[in-house]
Amino acid sequence: MPTPRDSRLSVLHRRALRVGAPVRTAAVLSAGLFACAAPQVGRSPEALASFSFGAIADCQYCSVVGEGVRKYSMSDAKLARCVEHLNQLELEHVVHLGDFIDRDFQSFAAVGPIFERLEAPGYHVLGNHDYSVADERKQDVVAALGMPSRFHAFTSGGWRFIVLDGNDISIQSSSEGSPERRAAEAMLEATAGSRPWNGALGAEQLDWLAGALAAAEAAGEDVVLYCHFPVLPLDPGHNLWNAAEVVELIEAFPNVRAYINGHNHAGAYELHNGVHYVTLKGMVDTDETSYAVVTVHRDRLELEGFGREGDRVLLIER
Repeated sequence: MPTPRDSRLSVLHRRALRVGAPVRTAAVLSAGLFACAAPQVGRSPEALASFSFGAIADCQYCSVVGEGVRKYSMSDAKLARCVEHLNQLELEHVVHLGDFIDRDFQSFAAVGPIFERLEAPGYHVLGNHDYSVADERKQDVVAALGMPSRFHAFTSGGWRFIVLDGNDISIQSSSEGSPERRAAEAMLEATAGSRPWNGALGAEQLDWLAGALAAAEAAGEDVVLYCHFPVLPLDPGHNLWNAAEVVELIEAFPNVRAYINGHNHAGAYELHNGVHYVTLKGMVDTDETSYAVVTVHRDRLELEGFGREGDRVLLIER
């Protein structure tokens, strides 16, 4: 019977073969072997203590009033009240899960300074609407959000948080007529039932993710992943084009506790193979607000919702 180590190495090996880069393949497999063979590093009592972080999805601001539930021009005021509240709490960090704006590059100037008022470290995830700007400004989006790179990892409260870029391959992030746009169009056409407003993690990012997860496991770190696009529950209208591949990869690592995203403004949830997949409701779709504060304990994540966001208790199996 295959052991968990065998299953993990099998996933990493298949991932490496799809990437087709010998140097990176060796690096990822080495990281996976080290993660399986090395003893877990014991964390200090301080690292095991509870901590909290804030999470916001789909502020999606622009100066247009909007129709129906989309209240675009109200998002700056809602974000300001949210930041004021979060600043009253002791938080390790705050993350915005993508679609900070709805359209127009100048929209970043309206809501960016509000987010910068956070007293806790603030992080952004790239959403599809963040690229609803002129083609010549797409290359400036990452800098406009103050991100160190499109995908990266950071530690907070003794846990490892991994920021993914679901626009790695996408229609939105690529310019008209570019090789990247043609590659995205080809992938969309080959992905049954998917939608052009979604995207995918590319081979290089998946390879990097495998190494990041292996390194976190070797360090004895629990992991939460942030992405704009969901991978579960099954929903071709919102999910990453290669959601199944992403799920297979992250579930090969038992230290992954949650995958938190936005994009589907209605919200969603699924527990699958010990990983909590949480879609937060969109802040833009309400007259009031929507965001959450997550308190991390060794045996659970307690999600307290504000406005239209609900409460959840996510149990951790060890």
